[in-house]
Amino acid sequence: MVPHLITALTGPINELEQRILDSMPAIERWFRLEWMEHTPPFYSSVDIRNAGFKLAPVDTNLYPGGWNNLTPEMLPLAVQAAMAAIEKICPEARNLLLIPENHTRNTFYLSNVAQLRRIFHMAGLNVRIGSISPEIKKNTTIELPGGETVTLEPVIRSKTRLGLKDFDPCTILLNNDLSAGIPGILEDIHEQYLLPPLHAGWSVRRKSKHFQSYEEVSKRFGKLLGIDPWLINPMFNQCGQVNFAESSGMDCLTSNVDALLGKIRRKYKEYGIKEKPFVVVKADNGTYGMGIMTVRDVKELEDLNRRTRNKMSVIKDGQEVSEVIIQEGVLTNERMHDAVAEPVVYMMDRYVVGGFYRVHAERGVDENLNAPGSSFVPLAFDQSTRLPQPGAKPGASAPNRFYMYGVIGRLAMLAASYELEATNPEAEVYE
Repeated sequence: MVPHLITALTGPINELEQRILDSMPAIERWFRLEWMEHTPPFYSSVDIRNAGFKLAPVDTNLYPGGWNNLTPEMLPLAVQAAMAAIEKICPEARNLLLIPENHTRNTFYLSNVAQLRRIFHMAGLNVRIGSISPEIKKNTTIELPGGETVTLEPVIRSKTRLGLKDFDPCTILLNNDLSAGIPGILEDIHEQYLLPPLHAGWSVRRKSKHFQSYEEVSKRFGKLLGIDPWLINPMFNQCGQVNFAESSGMDCLTSNVDALLGKIRRKYKEYGIKEKPFVVVKADNGTYGMGIMTVRDVKELEDLNRRTRNKMSVIKDGQEVSEVIIQEGVLTNERMHDAVAEPVVYMMDRYVVGGFYRVHAERGVDENLNAPGSSFVPLAFDQSTRLPQPGAKPGASAPNRFYMYGVIGRLAMLAASYELEATNPEAEVYE
């Protein structure tokens, strides 16, 4: 099923799709060479927006939840990718400890944990779920909507290792984005592989750093394809000292929003785009669609009401917001059943393993869809990200559209790999 693109401006995207399909051998070789030099994140998911004239990632998550939204047809790809990823890190691995988020009662999230357990079990590992939440003091079994159960066990820390009662894993997989900081129990672990590394967590990671890396990747990829990198890259600025609750640091925000809106206007003029430019202001760290607002005119910042200021001042786990990224807003002109939609691509190791559409009937084309009320429509990614159909008319073939999404998703994943290398506290520094 090809999602419906409601725009007369599909010209440039169809052109981009054609260019990507024609360059497929060069693209795959380029990725292959990149992965010889860089290590992909263990797993990731990327939110993509397709405006018809532009296709770009707007968020990259290195602790993806939502694996339960992948269809059964996608599981074999995920299992193969999991095998490849584990083999690279610890070929003799037998036991895997999966550490989820601390909000234990969210059954939708726990269904995602159950799906991850299933994937790694099929990849040939004994998987148990260990909680670092202070609430979990004994084995706790929770029933999930589909009749399945998950058992959370309290994690036990010995001198240098993490495990459970009678369970000593060689690999620990975090599905916890560490928004509230790095808990001591996870530090200084030896002889065990902790994936992803601690500096991938939101207590260290910054979206502005990620999109700086993505800008570098998009320029190199643009050169390979002979395209303007702007077609695949959202421009951005960053502000480091904003306090929404006290309305301080707003000058920095105002001037950066103004400058970015001006840059977008010039690009729109160059491409003859009639849409109204907008930017998205988000917390520079953190996730869950919290701390996000759309700004279409700099005047809107003068009249922020208390409710908006409160919404912007705190994100997940009560973390206060002082740093924001101001990102070029990318419209989404995709529709599923008349509701606004955006694709989310899931990857493990360097492989695209699936994806779905995030759909929100109440939201506009220039708003954040990762919000209460969103739903998920599985995509036909299973048979298509690897099998584009040369010769099919651009915009008409699902495999071609999804191959293109897979390429953008992998560019964002490569940017994440650059970003993790640059922020690795254990990297050797050459003087």
